[in-house]
Parts: sequence; structure tokens; C-alpha cells
Amino acid sequence: MGVVEKIKEIEEEMARTQKNKATEYHLGLLKAKLARYRQQLLEPTSKSGPAGTGFDVQKSGDARVALIGFPSVGKSTLLSKLTHTQSEAAAYEFTTLTAIPGVLEYKGARIQLLDLPGIVEGASQGTFRADIISTCFMNISGRGRGRQVVSTAKTADVILIMLDATKSDEQRRLLEHELDAVGIRLNKSKPDVVFKKRTTGGITFNTTVKLTKTDEKTIRTILAGYKLHNCDVMIREDITTDEFIDVLIGNRKYIPCIYVYNKIDSISLEQVDKIARSSKSLVISCEMDLNLDYLVSRIWEELSMVKIYTKKRGAHPDLNDPVCLRKGSTIETVCDSIHRSLAPNFRYALIWSVLS
Repeated sequence: MGVVEKIKEIEEEMARTQKNKATEYHLGLLKAKLARYRQQLLEPTSKSGPAGTGFDVQKSGDARVALIGFPSVGKSTLLSKLTHTQSEAAAYEFTTLTAIPGVLEYKGARIQLLDLPGIVEGASQGTFRADIISTCFMNISGRGRGRQVVSTAKTADVILIMLDATKSDEQRRLLEHELDAVGIRLNKSKPDVVFKKRTTGGITFNTTVKLTKTDEKTIRTILAGYKLHNCDVMIREDITTDEFIDVLIGNRKYIPCIYVYNKIDSISLEQVDKIARSSKSLVISCEMDLNLDYLVSRIWEELSMVKIYTKKRGAHPDLNDPVCLRKGSTIETVCDSIHRSLAPNFRYALIWSVLS
């Protein structure tokens, strides 16, 4: 039985199992197995098979924003409108076959927008619709393409999930599921858990809060399932079993996300108002250029960028060429963004903070 079949079998068993206090322990074990199999699927040990065309695009600019969505929702049109980059757009599915980068310039920052090919349900497992021509997007025997699409989003600082406003909210749930399956946690923060491996001494378990969504027995069993018999665990917030597994695996990405609903010119004002009031949602029309300026400003807000102006001794600061970095960056990050050789020779800095 292959890894994909094992994942499907566990998911079916979890769907059959009633969720209550008596089954929490069993569900915790199933979730740990599921996470382990998904990890194997995303990072296969074998490198056999055709190389194919990759989606690797060199990261450039001050930040990266990835466009994720089903085929024909308007990703390529949006990229063309915001960056003046020509990404082929047409009225049929799978027009974009590889990652297309573009650069959005805003408030002195250069933001890279990455238009990824449209994905379908099951992309995280490398499965595709068999009725799409193999030369266009995939070959059923070469399954890595779907994983490449959604995994490339891990390199983004912000994700734009593009949705068709004329369709149901099921499309949003399916896309969230695909991204969750490759370890991308949308609009979530990293759990406040300290985990350290040791060579001896067994498992030391401590909590500073009452655990209501999991328990010590489940956590110790999950540790045993991962063959972790000597470690320190300190839990400082009321986490779930899934969140603890994320901490163990350690390669999860916590990325802010904006849900962008396109084609609002085709629905009623009542529907537009309802969608716009949803959390982290934004409505646009690429065809009629509606709300695109507001989308750019929301991207800037989610990126949490700060602008740093450099100043030569005895001169005024250069306000035309800022260094744009994410909030929380250090002096070393500023040095590296100017030149790699600057940090080793760095001695001190004078900093002026301007309140806006």
C-alpha cells in the first residue's frame, strides 16, 4: 500500500470516528500517523523519475506574495494589472503552466508577486484531473506537479487566495485544506511551546496553563510514535493535538493570508456586501479595475513592512531610496540588505525613530 493510500485510509477512519472525550486519544494517534505520512509524501527520500520543469523562481525584491487559486479565477489578469507583467490569460482552464513572477512597486518597496498555476483538489497529494491534456499541466505518472504548486507558497510572506465570487464557499475550504496538507497555516501564529531534544533523562513535561484540547497522555504517546524518548516539553498556551504535532515536525509555515474574491461585477450588491464583511476577505473585479488600489494597500498592511532611510555623516537622510524590511528585522538584517560584507565590520549605529 502506497503512502497516498495510507493517508486516504487514515482520513476515512478519522471521518468514521465520533469526536468525544473517549476517542480523543485514538484520534491523536491517527493525526500523528497522518502528519508523518504527509511528511513522507512532501519530502520523498527517492529522487527517481523524470526531472520535469520546476517552479523555482529566485526570490527578489523586499517581499514575496503568492497568488493561489483554482483555474480561471483571474490570477493572471490580476498579475498583469498590478505589475504590468504579461501572464497569459484566457477563458479556458490551466492557461498558466508555470510560476510567473512580477514586481509591484509601492511606497518605495519592490514586492514580488508570484502567479502560480491553478490547482485542483488533491494537489497536495500530487493527484490531478485525468481529463486535462498531459502536455499542458501534468502527467498522471509524474505526480509531483501538484505538490510543487502548493509547496511554492511556503516561500511567500503573504498569500493571496483568489476565489470566484460567483461560486460557493466550498472553493475556499478546499484551498485551505490543500495548503494545510503541505504545512501552511493561514492567519495563525506559532504555538507557544518549547521543545528540546536530549540524549538522556527521559521526557520532562511541564505546562503553565490548563490543557482542555489535549492531555499529557496523548502528547507522550505522540512523542513515542516519533521515537522521541528523551526531551523537554514546556507548553505555555492551550494547544490542540494538531498544533503539538506541528511543533514536533518543525517545518510549518505561518503565513498571513487575504481572501480575494474576484468577478464581483457578476453578483448582486447584497452578496458583495456579505463577502466584504467576512474576516480577511476583500472584493475586486479585475475586468472592471474595481478595488485594486485597496487590495495593494491591504497587501502592504499584511506584509508589515518598515522603511529605513540611511544617512551619511553630516548629510541629510536619503528619502528617495529607503531600505524596506519586515517588522522585527535587526540591525544585521539591514546590513545584509545593503551589502553582505557590511555586517562583519559593523561597529555601531545611530537610530532615529519617526512616529507617523
